[in-house]
Amino acid sequence: MPGLISLKKIKRHYDVGGEKVRALDGVDLTINQNEYISIMGPSGSGKSTLMNMIGCLDTPTEGTYEFEGELVHEMDDDQLASIRNRKIGFVFQTFNLLPKATALRNVEVPLIYSNISKSKRLKMASDSLISVGLDDRLDHKPNELSGGQRQRVAIARALVNNPSIILADEPTGNLDSKSGIEIMKILHELYTNGNTIILVTHEEDIAMHAKRIITIFDGKIKEDKINKKMTKAL
Repeated sequence: MPGLISLKKIKRHYDVGGEKVRALDGVDLTINQNEYISIMGPSGSGKSTLMNMIGCLDTPTEGTYEFEGELVHEMDDDQLASIRNRKIGFVFQTFNLLPKATALRNVEVPLIYSNISKSKRLKMASDSLISVGLDDRLDHKPNELSGGQRQRVAIARALVNNPSIILADEPTGNLDSKSGIEIMKILHELYTNGNTIILVTHEEDIAMHAKRIITIFDGKIKEDKINKKMTKAL
């Protein structure tokens, strides 16, 4: 199985009030194509910093990061932005939707920076929303949608560029249990269809949906194990 992401001896240190905080302290991690991974850890463990590193939202203080063979740690801001736009689909706990834009417009936005014609953008955005079961909500704004529907819009937006990975940060954190189950079912279907899913969570029952569970503590990977009890689509 070809490697997708390789982190070697990754450190990320911050100076806070004259004190060095070791958010990541020597992380080695390889992620292959079509893996379903959860990253777990308590608040302050370094899981959010690791997520930002994988998502090219931050760069390491030390160490090497390769994404599809490209040296991410040597890239400038424009190159990092290109990777984020073309290769990584983000799904956030807070949805991060444009409040005054329709679902269709929200999903279209990432394509605007891809030099794609408007007619093709609209077709791609529409197809992506249909794929997550929102064919009857294309013209609805976020305040006209339930929490679960808003997260579906976010997933459709993450998928629209056909990225290498879906990076989901606490995707059920703002949802009721029923909506959360629906979102986890969609992520499972994406995995079975060949997508690479990286799920960041502090909830053990959510982490159990993944095939591989990585636990991080004090900036280090404490455990990296195969989940033999992987929760199937509900």
